[in-house]
Amino acid sequence: MAYYTCLLLDADNTLLDFDAAERQALADALTRYELPSDASACDTYHQVNSKLWQSFAKGEISRNKLFAVRFARFLQAMGLPDNGKSREINEYYENQLALHPDTIPGALTALQELGEVATLAIVSNGSAKVQQARIRDSGIERYMDGIYISEKVGAAKPSAKLFDHALKDLGVNDRSRVLVVGDDLYADIKGGRNAGLDTCWVNFAGADNSSGIEPKHTIASFEELYRIVMEPEELENVGVRNRRHMNDL
Repeated sequence: MAYYTCLLLDADNTLLDFDAAERQALADALTRYELPSDASACDTYHQVNSKLWQSFAKGEISRNKLFAVRFARFLQAMGLPDNGKSREINEYYENQLALHPDTIPGALTALQELGEVATLAIVSNGSAKVQQARIRDSGIERYMDGIYISEKVGAAKPSAKLFDHALKDLGVNDRSRVLVVGDDLYADIKGGRNAGLDTCWVNFAGADNSSGIEPKHTIASFEELYRIVMEPEELENVGVRNRRHMNDL
């Protein structure tokens, strides 16, 4: 039996390549509205967007407020007039983002392997419209036993409520066998700890952790996740299909 029999997985930059999707969607939006789209403009957008999502995770602003002001603040930071277009730009950007279901290399193989030994579910703070389309079109949906998006549940990471809702819906009672896996130290790792769960920081880029938030595990590859989740006999069977155990939920 695996060490962890339920994995609660973040979506963006854990399974889905959000950075690639964002680059293309942002380029599409800036080009359509004849706005600067050079490296400096993109950096400015990322700074504005990152601050807003941090405020959202802290409960300081709502998702609707974030979407309403995101491009207005970007235009302001660029010294450009809004002309009443910021909401329209955001809507176009979100629509474009939903069209890019890029996955992290190796993610589908990892889900196939991990799904043989554990219950898998996505727990995401992203936009429901965007995430549902990308999860479906990327091919990762077929490996999931549940998909929990904060906008639909009514609670966002790092609140324990989103994790609690997922576990209740999945019928998982033994929290000692649950692992939260994600790339965001605040939303995923602190959120998992808030819910009393073990955590695994996805650090594919080898970033420094100066947050003061300490995950139980850290991985730089999906193969490292296998060794955290699977016992030795399961590791020996990687590549063998139809071996999924009946989880002791």
